[in-house]
Amino acid sequence: MKHVLICLCIVLLIGLAACDTAVSPLATLAPTAAAPEQEIGAASSPAATTGAPAATTELPAATAEAQSTADVLPATLALTETTPLTATPTPEPSPTPAPPPVYTFEIVNTYPHDPEAFTQGLVITDEGLYEGTGRWGESTIREVMLETGAVVRRHDLGPQYFGEGITIFDDRIYQLTWQEGAGFIYDRATFEEVQTFTYPHEGWGITHDGARLIVSDGTATIRFWDPATLAETGRITVRDHLGPVNRLNELEYVDGEIWANVWLTDLIVRIDPATGDVLGVIDLTGLLDQSTLTQPADVLNGIAHDPATGRLFVTGKLWPALYEIRIVPGS
Repeated sequence: MKHVLICLCIVLLIGLAACDTAVSPLATLAPTAAAPEQEIGAASSPAATTGAPAATTELPAATAEAQSTADVLPATLALTETTPLTATPTPEPSPTPAPPPVYTFEIVNTYPHDPEAFTQGLVITDEGLYEGTGRWGESTIREVMLETGAVVRRHDLGPQYFGEGITIFDDRIYQLTWQEGAGFIYDRATFEEVQTFTYPHEGWGITHDGARLIVSDGTATIRFWDPATLAETGRITVRDHLGPVNRLNELEYVDGEIWANVWLTDLIVRIDPATGDVLGVIDLTGLLDQSTLTQPADVLNGIAHDPATGRLFVTGKLWPALYEIRIVPGS
């Protein structure tokens, strides 16, 4: 009996020692599961989801930041996927019902033109002919004698600018640049630069309708700007029976229509400024006599209309001639 009591005491003492040294798993799980400071959207730690103790290895700062971003990523993606878009894509304009009429031309007069002028903009007024030229390191605005092609005066742009279209509005010359997103305003009488401005797209052609500046960017889009603030006030997409008409370049406002050179073609499109519909196409194929060239010429570009007389002038990049033409219906 004595031996039995001694054995029971030994067993009891061993059990009490084991209870004192055992670690309860609840001591680790309870604080992790509660996590009252955990951010909404943050992923649960492995300890909270599996019951294993959380790792205590300290991460470098950059790694920790990346891990923090990864933790919240699933919640962020879920929010993005379930949040409706607020911007509605612009629908593709439908083609016009029928092909526009095609016009041809008659040459009225031929005038000399500087074959080194990479023509980007052309304007004629009571005082004379104005031209904007392009190419980096060669871009200018200039006043030109119509009859002789001589340059009366010029203003050179900085070599970092590729000059584009010009227009004259309220005795100010507005000039765009191609990819630089910069425009310039000059005093018409002195060519002194009076203002610069910026825009978030390419600049190609510019004209005006007496109230708004009208701008092309090489796509089928025509923009309207407030001349005072240069803020965009509207836009149209130019289209014909085949759909949008791209590569719109030099612009001129002619008798209530926008006329535009189509880059890389011998075509000028006549555009309804209210709808963007192409009202007609002027085909100037054969205008420049290639056999007379002594050096390579580039594409047709440059339209100038005198509203007082109705005279119409066209030329091209590096062309040795400027033409006064009359538009005639096609056959």
